[in-house]
Amino acid sequence: MQRLRTFLDNHCKDSDVANIIEGLTVTCKDISHRLHLGALAGVLGSAGQENVQGESQKLLDVISNDLIKECLAAMPAVRGLASEEEPDPVACNPEGDYLVLFDPLDGSSNIDVNVTVGTIFSVLKAAPGADGGDEATYLQAGNKQVAAGYVLYGPSTLLVFSTGEGVHSFTLDPRIGEFVLQRDNIQVPAETQEFAINMSNQRFWLPQMQNYVADLLQGEEGPLGKRYNMRWIASMVAEIHRILTRGGIFMYPFDNRDPSKPGKLRLMYEGNPMSMLIEQAGGKASTAFEDIMDVAPDAIHQRVSVVMGSADEVEKACSYHK
Repeated sequence: MQRLRTFLDNHCKDSDVANIIEGLTVTCKDISHRLHLGALAGVLGSAGQENVQGESQKLLDVISNDLIKECLAAMPAVRGLASEEEPDPVACNPEGDYLVLFDPLDGSSNIDVNVTVGTIFSVLKAAPGADGGDEATYLQAGNKQVAAGYVLYGPSTLLVFSTGEGVHSFTLDPRIGEFVLQRDNIQVPAETQEFAINMSNQRFWLPQMQNYVADLLQGEEGPLGKRYNMRWIASMVAEIHRILTRGGIFMYPFDNRDPSKPGKLRLMYEGNPMSMLIEQAGGKASTAFEDIMDVAPDAIHQRVSVVMGSADEVEKACSYHK
């Protein structure tokens, strides 16, 4: 069994990036432990406040955010951090070379019903002399990421990440307290018969997306010529992990409920890191009109529409939008 640190030492070109990934996993072990204890750890329920997105925070949202902030702030390599849960970036070590953006607990609405959640992270290079507390420092397209990944808290706790040379998965072995290599160089099948989308928003989608999903639902009698199954977990980490395991397409498209928001998911904390993983595994990630990682961000909490997964199916979905 190859342990995470050994793998990082052998595969990571920059020891600072390796240290950031390993440091994050230490904190994620703590989050995993609290999740598995559930009510016994007093982490369930609402925190009684809203985040910068205007969403009600779960208690473990706040706890996880504080744990990760404390972890990153102590790392010499981290110049600054930005969290989905906070309005502004936080300056850390002015001598650090990297910026870390994270969603401390994706899918947190699932916590109280004991369904899969996860932590997502993205690592960017800081420009020379850049201020780690300045939002403009973080406004880099996803194709500038040097690393991205997530920790999935499910029946087992998994780390999945990429440093630009493939996607690798590790399982936390609770007997030794270490992440050990499970799958190396993950590849997403190009074709699929499985899709994930929140059908309750159908009436708000663009006509192009409505047409595509209508054709999916017609199965083998329809123009796509095959039967599809639908899945929906309401946790992006869980949805993307399923795609990295057996293929599929995940969509959270633009809808017209609020024209000021081009999507529900956040570009910097969800769209970009997950796109890096999907594309490093041979899949595709798009807004339905352009590659997600080509989007030039204008705010750290910018939202984006998402169509990602098996390459052939993503191309098919995007063809409806041309």
